[in-house]
Amino acid sequence: MSRTGGPEVMEYVDVEVGAPGPGEATVKHEAIGVNFIDVYFRTGLYPQPLPNGLGMEGAGTVEAVGEGVTHVQVGDRVAYAGRPNGAYAQVRNVPASLLVVLPTQIAFDTAAAMMLQGMTAQYLLHRTAHLKPGDTVLWHAAAGGVGLIACQWAKVMGVNLIGTVGSDEKAALAIEHGAAHVINYRRENFTEKVKELTGGEGVSVVYDSIGQDTFYGSLDCLAPLGLMVSFGNASGPVPAFAPSELQSRGSLFLTRPTMMHYTAKREDLEATARSLFGVVASGEVKIAINQRYHLPDAAQAHIDLESRNTTGSSILVPR
Repeated sequence: MSRTGGPEVMEYVDVEVGAPGPGEATVKHEAIGVNFIDVYFRTGLYPQPLPNGLGMEGAGTVEAVGEGVTHVQVGDRVAYAGRPNGAYAQVRNVPASLLVVLPTQIAFDTAAAMMLQGMTAQYLLHRTAHLKPGDTVLWHAAAGGVGLIACQWAKVMGVNLIGTVGSDEKAALAIEHGAAHVINYRRENFTEKVKELTGGEGVSVVYDSIGQDTFYGSLDCLAPLGLMVSFGNASGPVPAFAPSELQSRGSLFLTRPTMMHYTAKREDLEATARSLFGVVASGEVKIAINQRYHLPDAAQAHIDLESRNTTGSSILVPR
């Protein structure tokens, strides 16, 4: 893309991929993940130098390594999630620091569909909040890619997850994946329903990737000393607000995390990926790839994603 805007700004073009530089590896993609953060970069909500590519997640095989790269080698099956953008490609040079070796029992398409979303669910559930069995949390967009992983993982942890969705079909999907309760926000006031489900107490944590439309309602779902985790802006960025809004609702906590900080250290990246690979390989968490597109059809993937016509994960297939 050479400009920001709608899905039409994405162009399918040929580019020359040179040899990997120091600290890089050349990866031939077998599958590529599509995530809502890609929309933020495409529209310019999150700025990046242009012209540039899109996509933060992929899986494939190492074809070459640059100087100083030792933890992966030619022929390794690898997966990654993180910046710089550019995963919407058949082949690309990737900072080798992002790459983790993929266990043989996890397929390329599963890996591409889960790295960003799965590691996001991992750090949110295990590190951002200190959850314990019996806790009750609210998770918006429970039938989305991160949401379906979180529904399953929360159940494994003994955490009661209340999910919000926009249709009966999505409600059934979230329940099938382990949500304790589901609220269809098109028919019910989610704040009132959460209070009803918790006997008026509220939840200990709200995970909100919607942003503008749900922010204040989410705060009102929290019990005193509860934690608001704002990790996305699907409806637009959260408007400026006074810190007293947190005080008046019970001395609430607010965080705006990003996976890049939680996996900045190599040991943290490997531990996060290892935790994800473990629950997926065991079958405790299943990755739902509900949309597949050929790479030239990336614009349609974005149209479907922004229209909220998708569930689970979406991937692009390079060939």
